[in-house]
Amino acid sequence: MWSTRIGAMQVQRVEEMLTPGFLPSFLFPDYDPAVLVEHPELAAPEFFHAATGRLMSSMQTWLLRTGDQVVIVDTGCGNDKIRTNEAFSRFHQLQLPYLERLAACGVRPEDVTMVINTHLHVDHVGWNTRLSDGKWVPTFPNARYLFGRHELEHWRDPEGGPRLHPWGIPVIIDSVDPVIEAGLVDLIDDGDTILPGVSVRAVPGHTAGQLAICLASEGASGIFTADVFHQPMQIARPDWNSCFCEVPTAAINTRKRLLADAADTGAVLFPSHTGAPHAGRVARAGAGFRFLPLDLER
Repeated sequence: MWSTRIGAMQVQRVEEMLTPGFLPSFLFPDYDPAVLVEHPELAAPEFFHAATGRLMSSMQTWLLRTGDQVVIVDTGCGNDKIRTNEAFSRFHQLQLPYLERLAACGVRPEDVTMVINTHLHVDHVGWNTRLSDGKWVPTFPNARYLFGRHELEHWRDPEGGPRLHPWGIPVIIDSVDPVIEAGLVDLIDDGDTILPGVSVRAVPGHTAGQLAICLASEGASGIFTADVFHQPMQIARPDWNSCFCEVPTAAINTRKRLLADAADTGAVLFPSHTGAPHAGRVARAGAGFRFLPLDLER
């Protein structure tokens, strides 16, 4: 498993799946293929699957160890979930060895002390629950699950998430409601410090209540960026939104602000869906930025 450190904290990537995903013209309404000529690194096989013309898409969780805490940031798509929306057919009825990969990191489900969902989309909450005797039960029974208060309210409002993304309704039913019913959920807000050196930052736009998770330890910093950007193309073109961004203007402003902050501070960015090596820093490049992939330790 890939591993790196932010000061005294260890971050590992636990893969669920890494496959060609969306066509860039579908994911990015403003897509211009000239970006691949201007930034040839974006056409590398780690990011772009030339045979199909699709973007490489990583579904994963980030495993954070700090002090005696074992924290999972986002939980991917999950097994056995019924996902009939055409856009998410590759997430339908999965049977993937995610828990075995987590075990290879030395972590059993009962060892996890905290799960943080940056937002409540289909590919960020799936392993919150698993199927047991025909019922959805918490995968991590000893963990506290942290949801953004605003994000949960957004999905409880019929005019919020359910209206904007009706495909998300069954996701809430099978991957969010069961952990609430089990009494395992705590709600968090912008600016909260949830562990020493681990804080929460509002990054609205992709969803109304999306959160980034910020790390600070021994002079080093890192950010779990959620879906502020999906692909390195959006680092080169920060004014490109995905077709799933709920509040377009806010999404662009959030993206530019986060990338500028990361370029100024040297923070390591841990995105949700970027191809190998899946994490990196950014540097300013003209009106945009460029992605500097991180050399992770094996």
